[in-house]
Amino acid sequence: MKMEAVATSSTFGKERKRVARVAKAVRAKDAENVRDANQPVEMAPGVSSKAKVRQPGRRGPQKLPTKVAVTVRYSPEVLDYFKASGDGWQTRMNDVLRRHVEEQVQQHQQHRAA
Repeated sequence: MKMEAVATSSTFGKERKRVARVAKAVRAKDAENVRDANQPVEMAPGVSSKAKVRQPGRRGPQKLPTKVAVTVRYSPEVLDYFKASGDGWQTRMNDVLRRHVEEQVQQHQQHRAA
C-alpha cells in the first residue's frame, strides 16, 4: 500500500496566505469594520506604539544571546550522567562548562596579576 504524500510546509504557507488575503478582502468590504483613519489605533496594554511588527513566517530579534550549534564527542559516562538528570541536561552541561571557563579565566587573571 502506497503512502500518500504529506503537504509540505511551503504548500501550507501558501494556503495560509491565500486564506489571509480572502479574509482581508472580506473585512474590507464589511461596512461595520470600517475604521476612521483619524482615530488612533488602540494598542494592547504593555505594547509600545513604536514596536516593530513582525511579518508572518519571520523570526523576531533574539532576546538572549544566541548559541552556536557544534558537534562534540563526549565519553559515554559523561553523557549518561547528564542525561540521567532528566530534561534540560544540555542546559545543565552548558552551565557546568561555563562555570569551568569562568574559573579558568579568574585563575589566569590572578596568575598574570602576581
